[in-house]
Amino acid sequence: MFTGIVTDVGRIRAIEERGDRRFVIETAYDPDGIDIGASISCSGCCLTVIEKGRANGKGWFAVDASAETLGCTTLGDWKEGTSVNLERAAKLGDELGGHIVSGHVDGVGRIVEIRPDGDSMRFTFEAPDALGRFIASKGSVTIDGTSLTVNEVEDVRPGSNEARTRFGVNIIPHTQAVTTWGQAKVGNSINLEIDMLARYVARLAERN
Repeated sequence: MFTGIVTDVGRIRAIEERGDRRFVIETAYDPDGIDIGASISCSGCCLTVIEKGRANGKGWFAVDASAETLGCTTLGDWKEGTSVNLERAAKLGDELGGHIVSGHVDGVGRIVEIRPDGDSMRFTFEAPDALGRFIASKGSVTIDGTSLTVNEVEDVRPGSNEARTRFGVNIIPHTQAVTTWGQAKVGNSINLEIDMLARYVARLAERN
């Protein structure tokens, strides 16, 4: 489990094809403190550490991503040099600064607008229609591994084959500086995980 509070921005150091796709990620984390088999959220996707080490004075760890993961997330677009939001799994007693995050990506959305809003930047995202009912104003959503609060939600062309949901969030300067959001551009694809509580509430509503 995670909280959506990014603690390092890693960098894809190497990509290897070994049946599955192996990513070697450079990180500020001390590799001596990372267990083989540990879970790390990599831009919102929970991946398992299979190797670790140091090179040129910097720590690194390696993860494998299956074809299923590559097809259901933005990981298939990663290249050498891509920046990645990282969060290590939460421990019992850690401060829950964001919200409960599983690291299981529900879908891929995209950035449709970025504009200044005071000192912050206002991002507008587009989500698949199937996820729209789980996104609510003032609710939580995880985007590329970052816990964010939804400002407003708009359903676009509901009931049609082109139906989708747009929603906005504000990202403060601190968050832009310590995550990949300072590098984000309109058109970028993003990993989306809906709020876990919203998922269960929707399921209960279906049963009643």
